[in-house]
Amino acid sequence: MPVATREWQLAARPHGEPTPEDFRLVELERPDPADGQIVVRMLAMSVDPYMRGRMNAGKSYAAAWEVGETMKGGAVGRVVASRSPAVAEGALVLADAAWRDVAVLDARHVRVLPELPGVPASYHLGVLGMPGLTAWVGLFRLAEFREGDTVFVSGAAGAVGSLVGQFARLNGAAAVFGSAGTPEKVRWLTDELGFTAAFDYHDGPVAQQLRTAAPDGIDVFFDNVGGEHLEAAIGAFREFGRGALCGAISGYNAVEAQPGPRNMFMMVTKKLSLRGFIVGDHADMRDDFIAKVTPLVTSGELVVRETVREGLDEAVPAFLDLLRGGNTGKMVVRLAD
Repeated sequence: MPVATREWQLAARPHGEPTPEDFRLVELERPDPADGQIVVRMLAMSVDPYMRGRMNAGKSYAAAWEVGETMKGGAVGRVVASRSPAVAEGALVLADAAWRDVAVLDARHVRVLPELPGVPASYHLGVLGMPGLTAWVGLFRLAEFREGDTVFVSGAAGAVGSLVGQFARLNGAAAVFGSAGTPEKVRWLTDELGFTAAFDYHDGPVAQQLRTAAPDGIDVFFDNVGGEHLEAAIGAFREFGRGALCGAISGYNAVEAQPGPRNMFMMVTKKLSLRGFIVGDHADMRDDFIAKVTPLVTSGELVVRETVREGLDEAVPAFLDLLRGGNTGKMVVRLAD
């Protein structure tokens, strides 16, 4: 029998900030699974800032979504039918099949996940998934974090930033500073995540607030925001400072070229190292990351927070809200129990 699905498709390419009219929810029938295929009912899907770039035409590190195409992204689901000896019915799997409630997939394109008592399946989209690995790779490989470093994280209340700060603190940082977009997020960083200090970037120039928080400078910068935050970090770096450049969400909806930092020559005088990265190039670190972070999650030593929306109908509102900073921790859409 054909498999009935509901799927979000890209209806139009946005100009500037996306709108609900750029998306279309459709009902489809997919063919019954062939040999080597499985049927997966999605439990939760991820919405992530990088998806904004996939709405644009042109070459990038992630393939652009085509207009009229069902969009893709990380999702966890339960296998409800299998015609593959490699993936059993009932298995929990990770798939690049978000933005739909049911998918027919080649078994070789999913990863079977462990069942972790007391750990929500959605954690495989956040702390134990791509955002967690991004935080781990950026801090330890790209920024070459060392015990005793002073660390600054931009966008520190998001899925990646909230983990970067905790990884640094748990591994002996001298101090951890963060920026966020609301007073509530600032309090969460200091009161629950253990940041040394944090500030709301709406309250004044970022460079001035960072100087007040970290008057002796910083050794490591993990950037999720770009723009003014990057310029401020360059100014605050000590000699031989290291930065991991993960994202620049402040400019994702820009329709004109954004100005770069005005103090780039400090990279020379301070002998700085700033390294951009895409987490997919560092899959060799996944096993070590999972081995070290899973116990921190199951023990509760690592604070994990999700902003959860319910149902496939909420996928687009969740994504648009994410781009406006409406999440604390990881934004996920719960699709089934």
